[in-house]
Amino acid sequence: MGLLSLAIWTPIAFGVVLLALGRDDQARSVRWVALIGAVVSFLVTLPLYFEFKLGTAAMQFVENAPWISRFNVNYHVGLDGISLWFVLLTAFINVVIVIAGWEVITRRVNQYMGAFLILSGLMIGVFSALDGLLFYVFFEATLIPMYLIIGIWGGPNKIYAAFKFFLYTLLGSLLMLIALIFLYTKSGGSFDLATWHKLPLGGTTQTLLFFAFFAAFAVKVPMWPVHTWLPDVHVEAPTGGSAVLAAIMLKLGAYGFLRFSMPIAPDAAHEWAWLMIALSLIAVVYVGLVAMVQEDMKKLVAYSSVAHMGFVTLGFFIFNDLGVSGGLVQMIAHGFVSGAMFLCIGVLYDRVHSREIASYGGVVNTMPNFTAFALLFAMANCGLPATAGFVGEWMVILGAVKANFWLGFTAASALVFGAAYTLWMFKRVYLGPVANDDVKGLKDINSREFLMLSLLAIAVLWMGIYPKPFTDVMDTSVAELLKHVATSKLK
Repeated sequence: MGLLSLAIWTPIAFGVVLLALGRDDQARSVRWVALIGAVVSFLVTLPLYFEFKLGTAAMQFVENAPWISRFNVNYHVGLDGISLWFVLLTAFINVVIVIAGWEVITRRVNQYMGAFLILSGLMIGVFSALDGLLFYVFFEATLIPMYLIIGIWGGPNKIYAAFKFFLYTLLGSLLMLIALIFLYTKSGGSFDLATWHKLPLGGTTQTLLFFAFFAAFAVKVPMWPVHTWLPDVHVEAPTGGSAVLAAIMLKLGAYGFLRFSMPIAPDAAHEWAWLMIALSLIAVVYVGLVAMVQEDMKKLVAYSSVAHMGFVTLGFFIFNDLGVSGGLVQMIAHGFVSGAMFLCIGVLYDRVHSREIASYGGVVNTMPNFTAFALLFAMANCGLPATAGFVGEWMVILGAVKANFWLGFTAASALVFGAAYTLWMFKRVYLGPVANDDVKGLKDINSREFLMLSLLAIAVLWMGIYPKPFTDVMDTSVAELLKHVATSKLK
């Protein structure tokens, strides 16, 4: 077992152990096992970064072993500059989620913590898979723990939200499965992604494949207009579920575009780029306007996620290095910032049991330390320079201007909406005089919550002030991808 397999299977192993621990009277032991599991799972990913070789687009830490020999399916995993940071991000967020649920979750604690650890390992598997069927198995398997997290620990309409989440994402993935089977037969019985990237495919075939993959990945991102499941799921999911959904799970779809849609069907990707750009701009502008009228904090941040992910897909389909790298940086930054935004809402909900903006006002008077964190994350959500939220969006806008001035202008002007809905929410919730007795009785964050928010604050500031480690890792792989996509495979 290599380093990458350790990163995938360590959290899954700890998750299975947690499921075996059982009763709620063992909750204290369960929490410590979960924290140890999450921290160890994060630590085993660190050598992947420190031993990663810059300046090469080749896959690293590759492991390739027969899995289902009859159908030539292999356990084939590896990392390049595009996928490395998502493995570290997933393991890091998992540590924060365990800390976040430490006191809040009081029933079925072992199942809650176990589900998140297993989910973490499965998502790392998605980012690592170099075999088409292995990718599909990991991609679909992530639905199961997330479905249970929403359906068991969610709000009043949790069953409806869990079914909507499961059905939307499963139906989109069925078309992807058909595309994978077609590529398997076309390549002479291989599920190897590198082999698929070299297949000579006709224009019509590429278009059909592109939209088959689009069905799976657009729902997962989610892109407009297939984004309607996301606000419902966020509202009903527990705080940890919302945080990991926004921080990691949405990235699986965007990552799929780079691993499947663009390199396998490059001509179709160029031909339909106008559609992807249009849908991305609608997400950035229209969904940003929808976010402004929300009265529920979770719904507002959920729509904000759709708008921010619109920058990601916009960056990918303008086909230049600034755009694609900016999209990747935006994905990582959004992982830190959106996760932090949902955890801040969770801190308030744990005390007042309301997500309505109208239930608050003047929180700064009773929770000054917490408000300082909330302000930092709100500014990052607006894209303030020196925060993580600025770097990716700025790179995407520069890439868009490089491709077409008016495209960049439209994307840049849409940043105003992001600032408007974020600052308006912050003003109504945190500023002004104390609004009611609930706010008057609030206690500031404890040491556990301080630790949880500090970890994310450090990440947001580090990435905003010094993004070089992030861009250095991905530059060569992005250049190689764009070189590949620029070479027509039409025969």
